[in-house]
Amino acid sequence: MSNPPEILVGLVSISDRASAGVYKDEGIPALESWLQQAISDPPLRTVTRLIPDERPVIEATLKELVDKEGCHLVLTTGGTGPALRDVTPEATLAVADKEMPGFGEQMRQVSLKFVPTAILSRQVAVIRKQSLIINLPGQPKAIKETLEGLKDEAGKPLVHGIFAAVPYCIDLIGGPYIETNDAVCKAFRPKSAIRQKPTP
Repeated sequence: MSNPPEILVGLVSISDRASAGVYKDEGIPALESWLQQAISDPPLRTVTRLIPDERPVIEATLKELVDKEGCHLVLTTGGTGPALRDVTPEATLAVADKEMPGFGEQMRQVSLKFVPTAILSRQVAVIRKQSLIINLPGQPKAIKETLEGLKDEAGKPLVHGIFAAVPYCIDLIGGPYIETNDAVCKAFRPKSAIRQKPTP
């Protein structure tokens, strides 16, 4: 019997200091923890990379995760501000087949609910081959907010996080069918794209 399908996610933390061991990286653990809670099916497997803010290194890492590792989704954290060393968006666009501007627009909408400096963020999302690559903020709190969105006290979404759109996007580019834990993040799909679970 063949192994069940899985969702393979590349996680890339981009930081000069963390990659040099000056401080402990918090981005990858935050992403892994959130994804484990958010994705209910298929099984999640992650491939992680901790690299410096060097554009050639970022480009090579993204290509490796898509072209060689076969990741369906790649999430980066760090390097998206206006500082001179922040080159993650440029590296991401350089390896893109298509740009997906709605993700960056929505991330800034979410973050602006929390901090006015979100207007300085330059996150982008792109498609390379059959993989979706998304730049996320650097701080664990901001990562969770942009992925999950903002909810009221009853748990109703006030501002949708970006991950709600990820499963359907991956459907459209030929990836595995991802089901989410609705309590964390309810995936958006048009009715025609929702698969019925087989009855036991």
